Amino acid sequence: MYELIKQEGRAKRGVFHTVHGDIQTPVFMNVGTVAAIKGAVSTEDLEEIGCQVELSNTYHLHVRPGDQLIRELGGLHRFMSWNRPILTDSGGFQVFSLAGLRRIKEEGVYFNSHIDGAKIFMGPEESMQIQSNLGSTIAMAFDECAPALADRSYVEQSVARTTRWLERCKNEMARLNREEGTVNPHQMLFGINQGAIFADIRIDHAKRIAELDLDGYAIGGLAVGETHEEMYHILDETVPYLPVEKPTYLMGVGTPANILEGVERGVDFFDCVYPSRNGRHGHVYTNQGKLNLFNQKYAKDMRPIEEGCGCPACRRYSRAYIRHLLKAKELLGLRLCVLHNLYFYNTMMAEIREALDAGRFAAYKEEKLYGMGQHGKQNACLTPPC
Repeated sequence: MYELIKQEGRAKRGVFHTVHGDIQTPVFMNVGTVAAIKGAVSTEDLEEIGCQVELSNTYHLHVRPGDQLIRELGGLHRFMSWNRPILTDSGGFQVFSLAGLRRIKEEGVYFNSHIDGAKIFMGPEESMQIQSNLGSTIAMAFDECAPALADRSYVEQSVARTTRWLERCKNEMARLNREEGTVNPHQMLFGINQGAIFADIRIDHAKRIAELDLDGYAIGGLAVGETHEEMYHILDETVPYLPVEKPTYLMGVGTPANILEGVERGVDFFDCVYPSRNGRHGHVYTNQGKLNLFNQKYAKDMRPIEEGCGCPACRRYSRAYIRHLLKAKELLGLRLCVLHNLYFYNTMMAEIREALDAGRFAAYKEEKLYGMGQHGKQNACLTPPC
């Protein structure tokens, strides 16, 4: 259940009550696609850096090690030794990204595994069954993520099919939650709004799925080729038609500037592989902007990545040492960078919540963007998957 605590303009401060604990919103979900954050980050690390929600992927876990195996072992929480909330993506984005290997039909999607080429079928019922086997806190509805620049007729047909799939997902989720022996009988379902960059299609779809009274609502199909101006315009047009008393989730979008702009427009949940991916390449976030630790100027720099940062990297190690590790291709270097970036994101979300509590989010947003050199800019992560 979502509890809306207060609003500042469209920005929302809330708490989402789940069987695996409360989620303070706005929140950034740390992406562990295959039940682990890339960069040798453990669940103990996630607890230490303030992660509230871990996100794993239905398709990837279905392919390897197999959702049936995870169910036999007690579900995903027990499998990865994580007691806090988990959201599982439905596999819909993988359908989009495997465009050359798939066929979309009314019953679902036929495609080939990216690992061994094995034939796979996934439809709404299959996606719900896999996610039920995983026992995640929040399951995402199965949808088609149509290309942002697809023509209108294709998008209309795709969105209509996604709506029909959502109704099937809701029915199947309810059935699975009633089944004896289900891993998590309190599993929640979020629907996904689609419509590419056609605002009227987005709005109509938002109205339609709002009628289904789901646990939450996501906006998908953004940051997949459109401009950042188009993305923010779609949020401006669409979010007001999603229920304010339910959480709103912007999928796969997440530079610090994106998050601040999204919060301002009423978004509660965010996810993105950007902080971990950047960290693995030596790019780290600070309140003064992003640093590339491969640069020669850090070779003798004995300061932490950021003064005053409480992350495991900054509490003990210098830029010079971390740069040495990266140059020597030691895994510890990328691990420390990933930990720092995720800590930066999780801490920023805590600061956003504090600013909303104090009624000064607008001022915080301007200060944060100015400090990072993003004032007046709207930089979006537009390379899928972010």
